[in-house]
Amino acid sequence: MDKVKDWIQGQNSNMKEANIVKQIESNPTIPVNAFQEDLIQKFKMNMSRMKVHRARELAQKHVFGDFQKQYAILRDYGLELMERNPSTNVKIDCYSEPNLNSDTRTFRRIYICLGALKEGFKASLRDFIGLDGTFMKGPYPGKILTVVGVDSNNGIYPLAYALVENETTNSWTWFLEQLGNDLELNANSNFTFISDRQWKDKELKDLVWACATATTVRNFEKALEELKKFKAEAHDWLIQIPPAHWARSHFSWRAHTNILLNNLCEVLNGKIQGGRDKPIIYCLEYIREYLMKRICNFQREIDRCHGPLTPTATSLLDQVKRQAQKHRCIFNGVNTQVTTHWGDQFIVNLDEKTCTCRHWEITTMLCSHAISAIWDKIKHGAKNVPELEHWVHPCYWLVTWAEVYKHKIEPINGTLMWPKSQCPTKLLQPKHVVQVGRPKKKRKRAYDEPATQGHKLSKRWTTITCRKCNNKGHNSRTCKGQGGPTDKRTEETGG
Repeated sequence: MDKVKDWIQGQNSNMKEANIVKQIESNPTIPVNAFQEDLIQKFKMNMSRMKVHRARELAQKHVFGDFQKQYAILRDYGLELMERNPSTNVKIDCYSEPNLNSDTRTFRRIYICLGALKEGFKASLRDFIGLDGTFMKGPYPGKILTVVGVDSNNGIYPLAYALVENETTNSWTWFLEQLGNDLELNANSNFTFISDRQWKDKELKDLVWACATATTVRNFEKALEELKKFKAEAHDWLIQIPPAHWARSHFSWRAHTNILLNNLCEVLNGKIQGGRDKPIIYCLEYIREYLMKRICNFQREIDRCHGPLTPTATSLLDQVKRQAQKHRCIFNGVNTQVTTHWGDQFIVNLDEKTCTCRHWEITTMLCSHAISAIWDKIKHGAKNVPELEHWVHPCYWLVTWAEVYKHKIEPINGTLMWPKSQCPTKLLQPKHVVQVGRPKKKRKRAYDEPATQGHKLSKRWTTITCRKCNNKGHNSRTCKGQGGPTDKRTEETGG
């Protein structure tokens, strides 16, 4: 009889563990209080808050893995990733060990560039890259560095990512060296890189932004004069930087874009937020799985599209078409003088594919002045003039977009089927430095960013609803099974 009771207790214990693990899998961020209420309702027994907290930690370790133990199999993970995804590059860097005979090494960094992303980026025909980093939230501090390009639909295209000890000159240099090897960069390469830079003065920021967004050299010089009047020191510092590195008026056509903000990486950082407080392999897998699903989602979108250009390029072209209808053209045999309805004049050369507004040259997307010049050429009997879409650079074509997302990220096996690394040393977790105060989970806001995003609705003059009994007038903490509304305002108004 005692054995039967023990067996029943064991079965009940297993059921409880299974329920706890299932709850964590379905809702990993469930608060302790809500988790405690749910367990009490399911098992009809009292549980202290600390006991529930420990149970949640054990369940999270079962679901996500152990923070410390995952470093030991990180090399196996890299081998599996390279075996299942051809052309993938995985690099692991360790801290230097004073004792060379030691059979352990301390983890420092890992770099991953999936082969499918590498091939897709090369097919995008855009040598434009955004760089940024975001912090980890787990017990082992670190930074996730990301490289993001632009696809044919002007959307983000992640290329590579790394987990490093911190954002330092050394870590960024190591990261960019690995990236340069993957992209086969050399002294003659013409890639454009963009990164963040903050300005602490709002008015100064607006004046610098006016300099950066000016599309013509004349407007750029006017904006610089305004900046000099406001703050000469900032003007003198800024002109030391070649304008080709930060001013739209001096950009070349190589990047095929006029992007000035590094929002590309910010978008990716928001998408991978769910993995930043998890163990290292779970975090890296969270990023890889997101990228794998993202490519499939875009492939379905591409299959539904028709026409020569991508949806965004088609929309942009339609906008400039409407603007071009209001322009007036005069052709001199070589160049076309285009006058807008505002009285501004620009010179278009269709043979060289240039316009003095520089929009066509910088973005390689037709401007309204160029479209007006093309229509004027057709109007006056020119033959064999290509359709408007053919004047747009191939990086905006639908076939190019399809070629980018043709390369798929392959799935990988579970831990038990990973190949075993032949490295004689064991990889250890990095040194854990206890931070002062409570660990921060939220990102640091910029100096000019408002304390609250959007408009937060006030709960004043509203009636609360209990989560337990679904009655109004009280919350779940004060619920005693009472029924019906207990709020005086509701009773007085007959609600």
